[in-house]
Amino acid sequence: MDFQAKSVVVTGASRGIGRAAARAFAEEGAKVAVHFNRDLKAAESTLAALPGKGHILVQADLSDPQQARKVVDAAVENAGSLDVVVNNAGLFEEHPLDKVDFEKWLDAWDRTVALNLLGPANVTYWAVRAMLSRGGGRIVNVSSRGAFRGEPDAPAYGASKAGLNSMSQSLARSLAGHNIFVFVVAPGFVDTEMAADMLNGPEGDEIRNQSPLGRVARPEEVAEVIRFLASARADYMTGAIVDINGASYMRS
Repeated sequence: MDFQAKSVVVTGASRGIGRAAARAFAEEGAKVAVHFNRDLKAAESTLAALPGKGHILVQADLSDPQQARKVVDAAVENAGSLDVVVNNAGLFEEHPLDKVDFEKWLDAWDRTVALNLLGPANVTYWAVRAMLSRGGGRIVNVSSRGAFRGEPDAPAYGASKAGLNSMSQSLARSLAGHNIFVFVVAPGFVDTEMAADMLNGPEGDEIRNQSPLGRVARPEEVAEVIRFLASARADYMTGAIVDINGASYMRS
């Protein structure tokens, strides 16, 4: 029997990939918990654009371990269960080793790892407990091409995403017996607000030409892969890391 998500959490859903993923699940009839941290206006815009009923906003700073549970609890209270979590919230902060002082170096690592790696780990901890009571679920973590090719100006970002990949594969092995499946999508550049300055700047053409398609991904393209991975059709792919980078980086 095919799996039908009725309750979905999308972190970092106020814009970009998160907004597109929230819409993709709402189109299939799921109730979506739209997580955001600071930008209430953008989150409200996402919520208003979702088809269907029963969606909610949930504010939380996921770099704070104590706030991760709030997101899961809100989704369960709203829909009565939790079927899918998309860990999308993230931070990209440049801190090239040869150009920053040690205090800024430490701060960048602390902030980035807290949100990009420990945030998904803590949300997943509480989500799995909710999913166990339902008999299963799906977790899709949003990583990055940078986990494989490196991020010379943002090493904490690359390292945090590499850690997210490893965590996801470890959990895929440990949770499969509980009917909980874990996946990763690893986009390259995506046409989002986070990448806007670079895409609209002098290096924009070079970035687009990294792909033989001559463009970067659209958020909706990433969301479609996320939606597929969260379906029963992808169960045997548990533990997979799916590249979405337009052949801009090929790994063996």
